[in-house]
Amino acid sequence: MTIDVLKRFDLNKGFKMKVYNNRLKINMKIILLIFITTFYNCSKFVAKDDRPNIVVIMSDDMGFSDLGCYGGEVNTPNLDRLASNGLRFTQFYNAGRCCPTRGSLLTGLYPHQSGIGHMMSDDGTDGYRGDLSNNALTIAEVLKTEGYKTYISGKWHVTPHIKPEGPKYNWPLQRGFDHFYGTIHGAGSFYDPNSLTRDNTQISPFYDENYKPLKYYYTDAISDHAVNYVKYHKKEYPESPFFMYVAYTAPHWPMHALEKDIEKYRGAYDKGYEVIRNERIEKMKRLKLLNEDWKIPPSAMNWNEQKYKNWEARNMEVYAAMIDNMDQGIGRLVSELKKTRQFNNTLILYMQDNGGCAEGLGRGEAEVSRSNWEESLEKKIMMSPKPDLPDMHPMKMEELQKDMIPKQTRDGYLTRMGPNNMSGPDGTYIAYGKGWANVSNVPFREYKHYVHEGGISTPLIAHWPSQIKDKGQLRHTPGHLIDIMATCVDVARAKYPQVYKNRPILPMEGKSLASIFVDDTLERDLLLWEHEGNRAIRKGDWKLVMKRSIGKWELYNILKDRTEMLDLSKKNPEIFNKMKELWTKEAIRTKIIPQPNRFLPAKGKKS
Repeated sequence: MTIDVLKRFDLNKGFKMKVYNNRLKINMKIILLIFITTFYNCSKFVAKDDRPNIVVIMSDDMGFSDLGCYGGEVNTPNLDRLASNGLRFTQFYNAGRCCPTRGSLLTGLYPHQSGIGHMMSDDGTDGYRGDLSNNALTIAEVLKTEGYKTYISGKWHVTPHIKPEGPKYNWPLQRGFDHFYGTIHGAGSFYDPNSLTRDNTQISPFYDENYKPLKYYYTDAISDHAVNYVKYHKKEYPESPFFMYVAYTAPHWPMHALEKDIEKYRGAYDKGYEVIRNERIEKMKRLKLLNEDWKIPPSAMNWNEQKYKNWEARNMEVYAAMIDNMDQGIGRLVSELKKTRQFNNTLILYMQDNGGCAEGLGRGEAEVSRSNWEESLEKKIMMSPKPDLPDMHPMKMEELQKDMIPKQTRDGYLTRMGPNNMSGPDGTYIAYGKGWANVSNVPFREYKHYVHEGGISTPLIAHWPSQIKDKGQLRHTPGHLIDIMATCVDVARAKYPQVYKNRPILPMEGKSLASIFVDDTLERDLLLWEHEGNRAIRKGDWKLVMKRSIGKWELYNILKDRTEMLDLSKKNPEIFNKMKELWTKEAIRTKIIPQPNRFLPAKGKKS
């Protein structure tokens, strides 16, 4: 007898399974044997795997103080609730930008060791291939080998091969995941995302028989698929644990949000940067997230000098709405875990991929363009309000969206940028700008790309009802993305291999955070960063940091001066010199060198 099984994913009903016979003749003896065997096996006691489910949630381009439980005014009740019943880390670090962070998170290695020292381009050395290394394993690959079922919903962004006809060796299903819904690329429209993929097949959000919402919005789609994976897993694999990676693109530009969510924040940001910033500072002091002794850097921009105040306020309203919608989705995920009785033994880790984003895409600012094609596109569509009639031919519903910045909407309207276009709806493509990014990162210096605290500091919320007892407490021990792999391996009681499929595997760089869950202690030697020439090393309370390749080294005592306002390099020359030597040594070991200086500012421009 041969029985074929067809599986199809239906968001509302899970995976539909249709079983049919290719052959009409069925050997009754075989059926009887199968029945007897099944009955015998079912009669035996089968112990449920008591290892925890693990859910890692990552948001995109958010600052340290955006969440309510970290000082922000954005409505995030679900994440706040996880924090109040779990732990909040005050010194957890990412890698400063989308791709390096994801390479590091997935592998437990520093970004350059994972092959992604920069973005998705091959610069000719191992640390800068722009593609996950064969000598690195993902969390999914390790845990799948140990009996975990593995799922991902959301942003991938660790391979340059995003075209449907191109290589797929570094797509999620080829790197350990059982099921995938999301985008291979790293940014795009929230209403029509490019490189949208289900498992190994790219799809149009408007021509998807498995997911048909009343209005497509990518953040909702990520949340909905995460929820359905929980349902599916409980039904199909009730005795097995799962690992799920939920990677939101919110609130990365463009500022796209649903009007129902934007409406909650109407007028909330009319007060401007400085007022909102000061309100966050005071709240962070009340929450014990900010030391009274720390000197606070000044506001980056003056609200009174802004020409388009209504437009600026609208951009932050949309940004807040994007976070709000994500939080709603996390709430639905938590509800499903509770409904399926999986919540109590599920470890949830929430974090962000870099600090607030000061990029000026779609704003008409000098810093808007990082490449000629972006600049050319912006000149064509800047300051162009939506006309009464479409300017271009409509796209077919089944047509794949291939552009990070779509030239048009599906119905033929030209993409619009600039301050005479209010962000939020389909067809606009605007970033929220440096002024609000500075608010997002309060009280720290710098932004996404940089490795001062504002670029690399992220909230970490850890929630595990059956194991974390110090509910609502802060944890001050430093942690890093490299620790997530080690933590997953530890709590899953898994083995991290030295060899995988006949290829040598780099050892984990990180440490399990499980000890911090208990008593806020972790033995660690140092932490390391580099991105676009921005570099840093931290050992104990000392941090050595440089902005850009032509900058100068600065030395800070993070315990006393987390805001990096008092450079101690001249007062502590011995520590200063030893830290420089240590950075170089570690940079060679972790594949940063030989290319730490590739991103120099253009001649005549300040770093």
